[in-house]
Amino acid sequence: MLTNLRLSNFRCYSTLRWNIPAEGAILLGANAQGKTSLMEAICFALTLHSPRTSRMDKLARMGSGQFGISLETEAHTRRLVWAERKLNLQVNGAERRDYADFLADTLPVTWLANSDMGLVNGPAEERRRYLDFLGSQWHPVYRQALQAYRKALKSRNALLRHPRRSQAALRSYAALLAQHGEIIMQLRHQLLERLHPHIAHLHRSISGGAEQVMLRYTPSTSQSLAAALEASLQSDERAGFTTVGPHRDDFSLLIGGMNAAEFASEGQQRTLAIALQMAQGAMLQEETGRAPILLIDDIFGELDTGRRRALLQQLPEESQVFITTTQLDWVGDMPLSLPVQQVQGAALLT
Repeated sequence: MLTNLRLSNFRCYSTLRWNIPAEGAILLGANAQGKTSLMEAICFALTLHSPRTSRMDKLARMGSGQFGISLETEAHTRRLVWAERKLNLQVNGAERRDYADFLADTLPVTWLANSDMGLVNGPAEERRRYLDFLGSQWHPVYRQALQAYRKALKSRNALLRHPRRSQAALRSYAALLAQHGEIIMQLRHQLLERLHPHIAHLHRSISGGAEQVMLRYTPSTSQSLAAALEASLQSDERAGFTTVGPHRDDFSLLIGGMNAAEFASEGQQRTLAIALQMAQGAMLQEETGRAPILLIDDIFGELDTGRRRALLQQLPEESQVFITTTQLDWVGDMPLSLPVQQVQGAALLT
């Protein structure tokens, strides 16, 4: 469990120290007071991923150019300092040489937010981000292949835009993309297979319905990635970027055999988005034996009473749960035994 969080120049916080309750907490306060930033700091310290931005500089307090996070668990003290555009990583005072080393002994994390509706009806980029966030926690090979793929993709795209590009260099980068991209695609297939029973169960439990939920992986090409990259070389040169590969893949969601983005009601879409996110934690707990840290960003006010109750019943008893909210009217007589921590002006009120 998490026991203590310290921040320096993170988002709206200049400094903060929080002794975290064992159960977790309801973070209560008006909008733009720093509630979500507390959960984002926890998520970043455990996964090196922010669900709100892909840019490190956005995490630093305006004008500071750097930030620090220290997160204590029962077993570790995890410390991150971002300065001079470099991230220094330590666990129990010992420096970790890279992301993979830092994440080797971390805790699983699940993040739920209102924006998760985009997993159902938004662009493919949101579903790829979902797979990459979960895949990187689930399998170290996924994380390594993804990092190598992104590096090769950035280099190949830069070369495609260069007026004096080398065909040999383009094919060299294509070979790297094919090597690491095939691993990513294979692991994504496995990931969706493992996720499906959890998503189906959670969707039935939260909705109270019997609709069948299906997931369908849709890669950007039906060829081998190496063949597709070779075939698309001329069109890639004209476009100035790589047009096939895992960075262009997607997966579709079906309810009762119908595409959920097109035919599901808003309530069905919201339930499916919650099931997708909760399934991450259920799968990771099944794979690792450790309950996930649950970070729930202001979603209960958007659910009807039945779905709220059903979702609360699905929260793993072993999990430490953090919920942000602007008011507590939605709690009513529901069994939610979490301490309330008020947040105002980037400070914790006592």
